[in-house]
Amino acid sequence: MQCIKLFILLGLIACYSPASLLGAEGKPNLILIMADDLGYETIGANGGTSYKTPNLDNLASTGARFTHCYVQPLCTPTRVQLMTGLYNIRNYINFGNMNPKAVTFANHLKPAGYTTCITGKWQLGHDLELPKKFGFDEYCLWQHTRRPPRYANPGLEINGVEKNYSNGEYGPDLVNDYAIDFIKRSKASPFFLYYPMMLTHSPYQPTPDSKDWDPKAKGEAVNDKPNHFGDMVVYMDKLVGKLVAQLDAQGIRDNTLIIFVGDNGTGKGTKSMMGDKLVIGGKGTTTAAGMHVPLIVNFPGKVIAGKVLSNLVDSTDFVPTLLDAAGVTSSDKKLDGVSFLPHAFGKEAKSRDWVYSWYSPRQGNDTKVQEFAFNHDSKLYRTGDFYDVKNDPAQKNAKTVSSLTGKAAMDAKLLQGALDQYANARPKELDLINGKDNPKKNNKKNKEN
Repeated sequence: MQCIKLFILLGLIACYSPASLLGAEGKPNLILIMADDLGYETIGANGGTSYKTPNLDNLASTGARFTHCYVQPLCTPTRVQLMTGLYNIRNYINFGNMNPKAVTFANHLKPAGYTTCITGKWQLGHDLELPKKFGFDEYCLWQHTRRPPRYANPGLEINGVEKNYSNGEYGPDLVNDYAIDFIKRSKASPFFLYYPMMLTHSPYQPTPDSKDWDPKAKGEAVNDKPNHFGDMVVYMDKLVGKLVAQLDAQGIRDNTLIIFVGDNGTGKGTKSMMGDKLVIGGKGTTTAAGMHVPLIVNFPGKVIAGKVLSNLVDSTDFVPTLLDAAGVTSSDKKLDGVSFLPHAFGKEAKSRDWVYSWYSPRQGNDTKVQEFAFNHDSKLYRTGDFYDVKNDPAQKNAKTVSSLTGKAAMDAKLLQGALDQYANARPKELDLINGKDNPKKNNKKNKEN
């Protein structure tokens, strides 16, 4: 009997082994694309009907689509969790900055033989050396040490050099071209490309495919209209398609894992349709409208085509997932995330029981911290407020835990256990940060953008 139990245990361990997931082909290339302000409802594969997203829909139909991925409600909090695999309670300092002591997925992958690149939006601190410090060999970034326009005639920083454009260039095209060039130059060795896109964040300005595109436009206040959001979604999808096409052109598509995710919900007030259902963007809120995002995983021959997965995923799960794909074992035993790669590969693996969030984006200025845990059906705040989020996704009707019965009472107990795990997890020194990382001193530079 003991031998049988041991055999079963070893079998389960094998299910989680990166080597068993990848086979003998060697290290795959890794691409993580994160769209800006793109909620779950915007993608056609998820049932969205307002915008055409054929390239993302194709990645979903030939890969796996997760229906319950949740991130933080704003940019910087999600970026910090995504890159470090830790909940914000452990290492978040303030908006627009990441703790210089943080260890990122690039820091893990570079020593394992990966060439690393980040291209797109930074928003993690103004120190010129930070991208290198966080493990990236090269970069092409907007909002690094300065904040010029991002769309028409933008300003970028490319490997430490400021470059301003004035001949009708489009920022998202430039960083996408850099990503494609990086792929061409790095195809001979395993590479990791982290691509936090500029699109589809406001200002809602015309794209080069819009009827009212103006190549002479300068500044972020020009022609900023809500109706351009749809054009931006379509253009974002087009850029993803160009990048994937380049993988095919270089003959490396079959050895490349692509992950696509959003960084938070769609911009507040943005109206989109899912069939007959109206969905209003809730960026910045702790409801599903602010945290529920698309997640697509594609790896030809490895990820099951057309797979739709309902297990919970959160933004701390990307570090362990990428390390899993690379066959890298993290030396950091405190990672909060759990790899979702086995699920995408159709392997047996335990699913998350809950998602936890500690949300205080503007440390030092916020009047309160919002802390909560939730599963598919229920959400419990540290304050004791309980919501039946399955039937009350907008969280209009708070309940007391003492009033709960049946499954709701069981959920409350489970979620309270999750909250208890992080009751004393906040390092005191992080709330005493001074100098350049003081949120009051960075309030203007690091405003939400």
